[in-house]
Amino acid sequence: MNDQPEKQLLHLVFGGELEDLKGMTFRDLDELDIVGIFPNYAKAYDAWKSAAQRTVDNAHMRYFIVHMHRLLDPETDEGGKD
Repeated sequence: MNDQPEKQLLHLVFGGELEDLKGMTFRDLDELDIVGIFPNYAKAYDAWKSAAQRTVDNAHMRYFIVHMHRLLDPETDEGGKD
């Protein structure tokens, strides 16, 4: 048995309306939708999917998953789909 807690692999889910579908520039940074920070990729993916489905009628709206754990600790490579 492993008594150590599972390592947190934090992920940020956020989205916003893009100026152009081919770019990555948001129309209004004040209107970004910060969905939340999640402890693993699976929970972040579920949140991303839910947010994306809510805004499916707006072609310019995009949601993203940011692997915060990679930014916080770039030396650690957990591998796999995290």
